[in-house]
Amino acid sequence: MFLKFNPISNNFSNNSNIILFHVDALKDKKKKDLINNFNSIKICAGKRKDLIDTYDASIELPTSLIEINTIIEKTFAKKRFNKNSSIEIKSYFLNKNEKKLSKFDNFIILTEKEVQLLELFLNNKKPISKDNILSSVWNYSSNADTHTVETHIYRLRKKIIEKFKDENFILNNKDGYYL
Repeated sequence: MFLKFNPISNNFSNNSNIILFHVDALKDKKKKDLINNFNSIKICAGKRKDLIDTYDASIELPTSLIEINTIIEKTFAKKRFNKNSSIEIKSYFLNKNEKKLSKFDNFIILTEKEVQLLELFLNNKKPISKDNILSSVWNYSSNADTHTVETHIYRLRKKIIEKFKDENFILNNKDGYYL
């Protein structure tokens, strides 16, 4: 079974997870703007030579429902993966997959424990005690006598200060550490 596509109509709504549109829709400025302002997955369909690579995926026509389904599933999984691996922290961007904290064109590479520390801080609005950090990140007993937390936070702060000149990224008070 093959599908035939018509260009997008003006009564399109922006409440779907995915928009599948024909490349001809991009010839009309209103339709192109509507597509570009769409907040979810955009898949462009057309002949190979006409397809535009600036969207989430493309489908060469003619195609089958199985091919469309496969492309939609792969694109949706990729978007979900990227969303779950990217976190905004203050004015920084944390890429959990690459273990990279960046701001503009500068970045630092983090250890796995540093990523876990940042996620812990981000998920808690209140300061986190040393004991809670030890049990959450290292699975240590809350009464373990160690300088692990202080050492890791010192090293992470040092990296951030050296690269970004930000002395207020990780803060602490009598209740613990926080962002």
